Formats: sequence, C-alpha cells, structure tokens
Amino acid sequence: MKLKSHSASKKRFKVTGSGKLRAQKSSKQHLLANKSKRQKKLYKGGMSLSHGDNANMRKLLPYT
Repeated sequence: MKLKSHSASKKRFKVTGSGKLRAQKSSKQHLLANKSKRQKKLYKGGMSLSHGDNANMRKLLPYT
C-alpha cells in the first residue's frame, strides 16, 4: 500500500538536488517595521534542516 505524504509539509519544505530539506525562516511576514535591515535581509534565504529534523521530515514526505 502506498503511503500518503503530509500535505502541510509538502507546502513548507523543498528538497534540494543533494537530497537535503530546506525550510523558510520564521518571523518575516509581519511587524517588519520593528526589525532591522540586517535581520530582514537574513530572512531571505532558507535554512537547511538539522540532521535529526531531516529524519523526522522524511517520514512525513516518504517519496521525496
């Protein structure tokens, strides 16, 4: 029987060419006037998940 992928995880995580999972950083949607220019600039790039998180996310996204 095929496994179902977790729908919310499909929207939030992308798989890189090397197989790592990337996620967007938090705190970049609203209340940006209170944040420094540097802080907002650092939100632009995503972040790689840690090794332990990567393993957990693989269970939610079985066919990636």
